[in-house]
Amino acid sequence: MKSPYDIIIKPVLTEKSYAHLSEKTYTFIVDKRANKVEIRQAVEAVFGVKVASVHTVNTQGKLKRQGRTMGYTPSSKKAYVKLKKDSKGIEFFDSIAQ
Repeated sequence: MKSPYDIIIKPVLTEKSYAHLSEKTYTFIVDKRANKVEIRQAVEAVFGVKVASVHTVNTQGKLKRQGRTMGYTPSSKKAYVKLKKDSKGIEFFDSIAQ
């Protein structure tokens, strides 16, 4: 079994993710091999909250060029985690949103 800290790589801090904080929806970059059940268990274990739903999005890497050389940035997987209404918020995001 993987460690919860191996599944959750980092939080996503964008304007779109800030707009969803009032709905208790948080966005994370997660391991590409992790499924929704593993992501739910990892968020509950790390932050001590109750998760209502998890939505995942696989993002492809973008094409980048430097002169003649072309390549792709790494692909990643995002998870949108919605908490239950009776659950407390994640303190890390709450301190940033204010």
